[in-house]
Amino acid sequence: MSKLTKNQKLALSKVEAGKIYTLKEASELVKEITTAKFDASVDIDVRLGVDPRKANQMVRGVVSLPHGTGKQVRVLALVTPDQEAAATEAGADYVGLDEYIDKIKGGWTDVDVIITQPAIMGKIGALGRILGPRGLMPNPKSGTVTNDVATAVKEVKQGKIDFKVDKAGIVHTSVGKVSFVADKIRDNAKEFVATLIKLKPTAAKGTYVKSIYLSSTMSPGIKIDPKSVDEN
Repeated sequence: MSKLTKNQKLALSKVEAGKIYTLKEASELVKEITTAKFDASVDIDVRLGVDPRKANQMVRGVVSLPHGTGKQVRVLALVTPDQEAAATEAGADYVGLDEYIDKIKGGWTDVDVIITQPAIMGKIGALGRILGPRGLMPNPKSGTVTNDVATAVKEVKQGKIDFKVDKAGIVHTSVGKVSFVADKIRDNAKEFVATLIKLKPTAAKGTYVKSIYLSSTMSPGIKIDPKSVDEN
């Protein structure tokens, strides 16, 4: 195990062992303890009281973060020719159909989100082996299969993200960048947790939100009191 740097030791010293912070405190502290020399992502991990192995306890959804993610999201719009102009105007980085399907078959996956139309899914289905493991397969539930491609592109570019609980019952996503002011980090985290609560499966029993941690790339995690998320 590598030794901690001076900055890493300083960051750890600022996170009080055993303390549970409010979301407001954590949003401020995460900026202080980040030692990365780049604009690190701010991540949130929420452990839910669900059993993801059961279909009726699967938690999956989308959320539009009020202040965006701070990331440049590369969008590929796989559309029919009549939709190309609208997708381009909406901000899609790549627009087309057959030529991009061929590129993907050849191993190209240099995008973050793929948006397409229902009528085209028959062609895209064959790409499942390539796109599925990378989380790029368009899905109606995440809003990436739609007849209104232009709106979907705009929403993704403005900070709409989709998420899914993992096998351990944890939902992980980014809620901004360290360069964000603390209030924007807090607003995004509140919106994300509020969305998770709305999606609580009726089959989930007991405590639903078991724990929340906020961290940045390479920083220690900050434990948050779930009750503080609703505080002003």
